[in-house]
This record gives sequence, structure tokens and C-alpha cells, in this order.
Amino acid sequence: MPVFYSYLSRIIMMFVVSVMMLSSHANAARIKDVVSVEGVRDNILMGYGLVVGLNGTGDRLRNNAFTEQSLIAFLERQGVNTRGTNLRTRNVAAVTVTATLPGFARTGSRLDVSVGAMGDARSLLGGTLLATPLYGADGNVYAVAQGPIAVGGFEAGGQSGTTVTKGVPTNGHIANGGIIEREIDFELNNKSAVRLALMNPDISTASNIAQAINARVGPNTASVSDPGTVAVRIPGSYEGDVAMLLADIEQMEIDTDQPARIVIDEATGTIVMGENVRIDTVAVAQGNLIVRVIERPDVIQPGAFAPPGAETTVVPRTDIVVDEGAEQRVAMLQGNATLRDLVAGLNALGVGPRDLITILQNIKASGAMQAEIQTR
Repeated sequence: MPVFYSYLSRIIMMFVVSVMMLSSHANAARIKDVVSVEGVRDNILMGYGLVVGLNGTGDRLRNNAFTEQSLIAFLERQGVNTRGTNLRTRNVAAVTVTATLPGFARTGSRLDVSVGAMGDARSLLGGTLLATPLYGADGNVYAVAQGPIAVGGFEAGGQSGTTVTKGVPTNGHIANGGIIEREIDFELNNKSAVRLALMNPDISTASNIAQAINARVGPNTASVSDPGTVAVRIPGSYEGDVAMLLADIEQMEIDTDQPARIVIDEATGTIVMGENVRIDTVAVAQGNLIVRVIERPDVIQPGAFAPPGAETTVVPRTDIVVDEGAEQRVAMLQGNATLRDLVAGLNALGVGPRDLITILQNIKASGAMQAEIQTR
């Protein structure tokens, strides 16, 4: 019997440990998904160019001087002198060209570019972007873009002037339309230390990252500089091979933690609440006041013996009905209520997103909510 109980106790202990491990990894995330390496980032490129080949949907040159000047300069580079002439083409449009240069992108690689009309062009459908240099923030050219534009929207119209527009035909995209001409120098393997920047700064998450790295790589390898930064010293075993160290670090799983926060977008009525939101004991009541305004115009017809010239008239009549509701519901939230309790209590009131925004703001104003509210 003692052997049986010992064996049973080991099984129970293994089950408890397994449950604890599952619960501990319930909110686990890879370090790769919560940080970025300082210096390893994308770079924004931008340029100005011309789109040609439009079917009469381009810029009106008399209304867009920059398009006309750009077209004249382009033709002069091709050996065509058009100064002093009256250009009236509608097949050209001035556009801005943007792209994102990834980190460690090499010369000759291709990238996607986006194109947007600057003037009064109606559509870029069927147009081709002429060779356009793309500049970085330092003023240097890092890529050149060119190619036919793919447009997701369209515009159609008839001789009567009626038009139908779907999407935004003045924005377009060129897949692999840019060629990288210049690289951004960054010697990763020569670094003696790297810094990991948290995408969502939090001191607890940063501490968990440092502890995981020290446990895996070695003591005193990582330290927390601030809630958004973890400094990593390159150990001797990874000297000259920083990329391998980062590859090992990225796969480590850590527990993330974020402050209690509620994000409200009043324009769309969207509400996002974190799981750490807590509510103290509070009662919430929602009134059922409904105001209805009804327009019921009366039509008065002339009588049988009405004088000549009498006409039918319409007399406006407005009915206003106020319904305060026979019953007012009250929801009680007990102390230390969780997000689940909060949502269940507010759903019991039958409130919609707009009312929920007001209720949350009033709970916060009363001091009963232990969370931060951000309004967008």
C-alpha cells in the first residue's frame, strides 16, 4: 500500500506540475514577437514622378502647373523642345511614389511601391509610372521605381454626367516595381552589444526578457535599461556571430505583461479592454429615455364651393413623443470584478457600444475603475 500511495502521489504531482506549466505558458510569447533590434529596421523612401498612358483621366495641365512643368522638363531631357507651346494632354498625371526599404536589403533586390495622384486626375487605371528615383530621409537615392500601375478602384460615367466610382482609383500599387540601388551599411556581427526595444514598453516584460536571456546564454548577459529597452552584452562564445545570438534569443518564450488599459474609438464605437482591468464595487443604472419626433404633414384640399384659383396646400404637423420607460435596470458589480464580470454586468443592461463608452468613462470618473482609458 505505501508503494501504491507513493506511486499515486507522484502521478498527482506530475499532473499538478503539467497544469502549472500549461497555465504559465498561457500568455507566453516569443521574444521575437515583442521586441525589435535597435538599428535593424525599415526605412521610408519617397519620390515624385509622372504617370503616362492614361485614357483621358489625367491632370488638367492648366489647373496643375507642377504637372505641366514636369512634363516639359521630361520632354526636354528626351530632346524635345515644347516651351512656348500650349500642351493640352489629359493622359499624364503627377504622382507621389512611396516605398519601404527593409533592413539588410541588398542592391538589385526589388520592393513594392505605392503611387498616389497629386493633381486632379480622376483615375490612374491603365497608367505606367516613368522611372522615378526614391529618396531616403538623408536625401540620397536608394531605389528607382517604374512599371504599370495596378488600381483597385474604377470610375465609369455617361454623357449625361452621371458617374459611378468604386474604391479609390487615384491610388495604385506596383508589385516589385522598385529596384534597390543603394544599401544601408550596418555591420551587425561587429557589435559588442545590442539593444532590444520593446514594441509595448513594460518594466515587467523587460525584466522577464532579461531573466530568460541570462538563464539561457549566461549570467549578466542582459540587463534592463528602462521599461522599453533591454541591453544585451555579446558573450565570448558568440563574438563575431551576433546574428546567431539573436536567432537563439528570438525563439525564447517569456511571459508578457501590460498595464490595465481600455482603448476607446469614439468615431466607430469600438472598445478594446485588457484582461487586467479591475472594477471596485459599483452600481450602474441606465435610463430608458426615448424621444421620438414624427413628421405627419396634412394635405388640405379646396372645398366644392371654393373660389377660383384655390390650390391644394400642405400643412406641416410635428408630433413629439417622450417615453421615459416604466423600468430602470441596475447592474451591481462586486469588488475586484474582472473583465468577464464587467462585460456580463453591462450586457445585462442591454447597452450598446455608444452607451458602454459613456458608462466606462463614468465608472473611471467615480474612481471605481483600476485602469487607464485612452480615447482615439
